[in-house]
Amino acid sequence: MASSIQKNLVEKNAEYASKFTKGDLALPPAKRYLVLTCMDARIDPAAAFGIDLGDAHVIRNAGGSARDAQRSIIISEQLLGTKEIVLVKHTGCGMLTFSNEDAHSLVKKNLGPSAAAEIATLDFLPFSNLEDAVREDVEYLKRSATVPDDVTISGWIYEVETGKIRQVV
Repeated sequence: MASSIQKNLVEKNAEYASKFTKGDLALPPAKRYLVLTCMDARIDPAAAFGIDLGDAHVIRNAGGSARDAQRSIIISEQLLGTKEIVLVKHTGCGMLTFSNEDAHSLVKKNLGPSAAAEIATLDFLPFSNLEDAVREDVEYLKRSATVPDDVTISGWIYEVETGKIRQVV
């Protein structure tokens, strides 16, 4: 039996598909850039950053982590031709609220020793300072041999309280 979430998905998709007219967009993003941001449900990258369908790749993960997104970044650049990375972290991020030790303890408590053993070496990539985390991720990308030197990289903070964005790097 379908959950209420699944039923809503089907209903809303039917509405969307009935008006959909952009099936002829090219596979590579038209504006040749990617946005890397957090998976936080309070961020709507398309609306907040002015991204139209087909303009850019949007990569989302916990904390908008460059390390966690590296596979997708390589595919975006090397296979699909993007030439710019816009990294956006945000105020009130959950990644500011815990340590690796906290996350590992929680997994062990809630999921048991087998799950804890499975992720024993996993770095959850938490951070304690938002601006420093933006700078560190931008520097990580700039130092990475997997990001060509001609790729433009900038780092930003989105304020979930106001909807405003400000450049850090």
